[in-house]
Amino acid sequence: MKLLLTDSGISNASILTALVDLLGKPIAEASALCIPTAGYGGPYGDPGGPWRFVSGRSPNPMTDLGWKSVGVLELTALPSIDEERWTSWVREADALLVNGGDALYLCHWMRESGLAALFPSLRDTVYVGLSAGSMVLTPRIGEEFVGWRPPTGDDSTLGVVGFSLFPHLDSPDCPENTMAEAERWAAKLENPAYVTDAQTAIKVTDGDIEVVSEGRWRMLGSAP
Repeated sequence: MKLLLTDSGISNASILTALVDLLGKPIAEASALCIPTAGYGGPYGDPGGPWRFVSGRSPNPMTDLGWKSVGVLELTALPSIDEERWTSWVREADALLVNGGDALYLCHWMRESGLAALFPSLRDTVYVGLSAGSMVLTPRIGEEFVGWRPPTGDDSTLGVVGFSLFPHLDSPDCPENTMAEAERWAAKLENPAYVTDAQTAIKVTDGDIEVVSEGRWRMLGSAP
């Protein structure tokens, strides 16, 4: 997959340009599937969050960018659907738009549904993560971000990339997400990490990592 791991969606012109570059065509010619699942997980999950994400009413632009088509892929439903049917939907999509919420809940359902196992075969698909939707592809999220506790009991996630993410730096909605707190968080990890604010995304193509930002960010630890 080609990855665009955003903090707060397609929040500025630089991140939008990066998305179009990954797609290789205008957004108006591309189809997307949005995955709202993470919005239901964790202690603060509620039906309003996933609805705003799917309907394009979220303050984090994702589904409302003028796609040719947008469908909904709810991971908790997939185990009850014929596998060939839903995997064909995924393979035909140009982009997967993955909601924020609880990263461990999302990780659990990516594995349980079978979507995570499909990732290695999706070479041309653009994966666009929002907050937890980005964090789920990292090796670990750190105990500070654990809300919903998975059956494994730890903070490990899918490990598609070799770095962790500390999102929402200096956000008014997350006053605890300071650079000092990010440094304490990163010191407990065994892998490098990026600290990002709302105007930052990480673009990953064939293992090459590029920070796309009109805001504030920092890498902690050795380069992955």
